[in-house]
Amino acid sequence: MAMDEALLDWHSEGLIPPVIRFYGWNPATLSIGYFQKVEKEIDMEKVEELGLGFVRRPTGGRGVLHEHELTYSIIVSEDYPDMPETVTQAYRVLSEGLLKGFHNLGLDAYFSVPDTAEKRADLKQPKSAVCFDSPSWYEMVVEGKKVAGSAQTRQKGVILQHGAILLDLDIEKLLSVFKYRKPEIKEIMREKIPGKAVAINSLREQPASIEECIEAFKTGFQDALGISLEPYILNEEQLDYIKAVEEKKYGNDDWNFRT
Repeated sequence: MAMDEALLDWHSEGLIPPVIRFYGWNPATLSIGYFQKVEKEIDMEKVEELGLGFVRRPTGGRGVLHEHELTYSIIVSEDYPDMPETVTQAYRVLSEGLLKGFHNLGLDAYFSVPDTAEKRADLKQPKSAVCFDSPSWYEMVVEGKKVAGSAQTRQKGVILQHGAILLDLDIEKLLSVFKYRKPEIKEIMREKIPGKAVAINSLREQPASIEECIEAFKTGFQDALGISLEPYILNEEQLDYIKAVEEKKYGNDDWNFRT
């Protein structure tokens, strides 16, 4: 999260070009959205028992257990050529790369568009703190089930969009780190999530490796956005800056447990 913020800062100052990066999490980590309430929604005893990392994202959305996945982030100026002004439409444009990436993996993915008033209302008042409970506008869906979850923020004239691409899904572990008003709600979620979310490796005869996924989505973003991606290596000064952001913010309880 500190690196995403640092890249946003540098791009806003014109120090680096737009960036698309892919990364993983070690240890497996629960990230929560900017507006979520830890005391109300998260079982921190379970998070610690499982040895999970914990961090609050700079973006909105709900809780995500980052474990068997590929995570992506995009940093690009709001005034990038042909970038829509609205969050929803910009989200659609940037997510075209995800769409093509899933196609490159042989999956029949498509954009989710809530088709009823009830589903659209759910986006404003989600029924649970779990990200993969249901898809939002223009998120990736395969066989009617969410296969990637993303979130976006805009700061300093720059768009940061990042998200989790599921390779596998441990529903029991995911459910265990959240609080529920009643035990029955957890049971409902246990029954509901298999019909709402799906992972790449449950859709393919051969499991996909991280390397295969990176190549598929790298090519997908290049084709969808009409760009050519080149490697970017951080120098020591940049790494020190990222570490300072981590210590001041994302590694700090004042940020992660803010009310």
